[in-house]
Amino acid sequence: MAYTPEDILEQLKKRQFAPIYFLQGEEPYYIDLIADYIEQHALQEHEKGFNQVVVYGKDVDVSTILLQAKRFPMMSDRQVVIVKEAQSVQDLEKEEGMRQLEAYLQNPLPSTILVFCHKYKSLDGRKVLAKAVNKHAVLLTTKKLYENQVPAWVGNYIKSKGLQTTQKAVLLLSEFIGADLSRLSNEIDKLLINLKPGQTIDERVVQENVGISKEYNIFELQTALIAQDALKANRIIHYFEANPKNNPLIPNLSLLFSFFTKLLCLHMASDKSEAAVKKSLGNRAFLAKEYMHALRVFPIQRTIDIIHFIRVADLQVKGITGGNMAEAEILRELVFKILHAVPRTLATQPEII
Repeated sequence: MAYTPEDILEQLKKRQFAPIYFLQGEEPYYIDLIADYIEQHALQEHEKGFNQVVVYGKDVDVSTILLQAKRFPMMSDRQVVIVKEAQSVQDLEKEEGMRQLEAYLQNPLPSTILVFCHKYKSLDGRKVLAKAVNKHAVLLTTKKLYENQVPAWVGNYIKSKGLQTTQKAVLLLSEFIGADLSRLSNEIDKLLINLKPGQTIDERVVQENVGISKEYNIFELQTALIAQDALKANRIIHYFEANPKNNPLIPNLSLLFSFFTKLLCLHMASDKSEAAVKKSLGNRAFLAKEYMHALRVFPIQRTIDIIHFIRVADLQVKGITGGNMAEAEILRELVFKILHAVPRTLATQPEII
């Protein structure tokens, strides 16, 4: 039966364990979270030596897993068998492997907790095995968060730790790190170590603890572009060039692309009042004034041209076009075109459909 991560964790914390857990899907964060909780809490420390086994999919087949699952525990009420990287089990979706696992699903050993960590993809829902898993196991299917869902996740994660945060700090974390929930949770947990009791996680705290330069980051570059401040923009590019490890160009292009595509959507809207802009921006509503200023600086045709130039820069940094240009040169050229309103028709880059 399908469950949410929250439902499964709630049951586990009540020590209500099921015989089989099948954790699958694109987002590995919750798969690891639940498997780690079972590994750490299902057995007492003195029971784990004889009764807890962790195997990796590439090293085993279904019969080996089930042989382990059918063992009885030693001096314990239960045993735990965790199959990590279960998507790599050689015969998991082959006829014989599916037949064996389906038979075990129908009659599992009650004293065994068998956990499959099937990452980055899901079983084929049309096949008998997927239907048997759904019927007989605790099933979790995870999906990657969409970009617009990440800020809410960050805010809820921080709230779950009993702390408060500002909208700008949430957005800074979301856009700097992206939708990698494992990395997001790790960075937030590191923040907690350095916080004083009662301290709010604000923009300054994030910048000081997550490796984001206060003056030289993609958000400051975006602000400089809106302000048409060429000097500041070039200082930021120079900093990126000197610190490439912390400022890879592809994620930064993604953030600029996101900003200008949102700007294009606002251009297309009939209502451009501050209230309408705030509503359209959702969790970025506090940036409404910045976007309204950008609407005046970048007319609609210029915005369309800039989006084109960002896509060209993305192809260049990936080596698809543009020869062997350095990342800093690609960004410098892009910023020049944005600041100097270079028309798309005068650009020398290849046309992108």
